Amino acid sequence: MRYLLKVFVGLAIVGWGTGAHGEISVGDRFPPLQAGGLEGAAPETKGHVLLVDFWASWCEPCKESFPAYSRLHSDYQSRGLVVVAVSVDEKEPAFSAFVKRQAPPFATLRDSTHQLVGMIKVPAMPTCYLVGRDGTVRFVHRGFHGRETDLELRNEINALLAENQSPP
Repeated sequence: MRYLLKVFVGLAIVGWGTGAHGEISVGDRFPPLQAGGLEGAAPETKGHVLLVDFWASWCEPCKESFPAYSRLHSDYQSRGLVVVAVSVDEKEPAFSAFVKRQAPPFATLRDSTHQLVGMIKVPAMPTCYLVGRDGTVRFVHRGFHGRETDLELRNEINALLAENQSPP
């Protein structure tokens, strides 16, 4: 059984960089976070605009993205944005040390078995998905490019939040 898990994890990791068939893209439904076998408490997302970021403790751009996502969380949470960061770290100490250093104000979950990342076929670390209130992927950002990504995300989040002015 342990061998099969290692094979599955290996296949999931290979799928990240290949753009393998089935990769979640704009217009697709984003799978429920609860269906992904994640460690940690997933926040309520129904009726909210959702930013889901896939990251790893060893990823340099991921370290840069967390402060930006913290600012997005602070600036937009009251308007209906939920930010969730999903780690692909297999080892819990690496995950915990990263989260302790970054101290994010948003939910951080761990996909140690790569179940969710395998379903989505995340192409690179980091990759973030902006999901509309209806549960469909509206924007995908591969990598994090500092101020450029931050400005793009802000424009996209503003557009998504404006689509439905009623409270979530």
